Amino acid sequence: MTAFSTKTFAIVAALGACTGPALAQTGATPWELKPDMGYAYDRDGKTYAYKMGTSNAGELLKGAKKVPKGTLFFIGQNGQLYMRSGPYLEGDGKFKFGPDQ
Repeated sequence: MTAFSTKTFAIVAALGACTGPALAQTGATPWELKPDMGYAYDRDGKTYAYKMGTSNAGELLKGAKKVPKGTLFFIGQNGQLYMRSGPYLEGDGKFKFGPDQ
């Protein structure tokens, strides 16, 4: 558990819980995050999945923050992970930042 930040885990875990219904409207594929797994984005931009236990769950939650509903995560052109709060769907349910048509 020490190989990644608890903030990163909380962000990624909450994303799966809060965006499923919105993604269903856009034809996008929901993330399949599991409660017993931790997900990390390390200093080098690599991603990892870790099997978690429960013995130190209290320590994991210290300093963790809930991700607000309506948060979009994306990788920028520079390879950096970003998050953006605010609308990411058009009024008709299409992804606002999708490919031009």
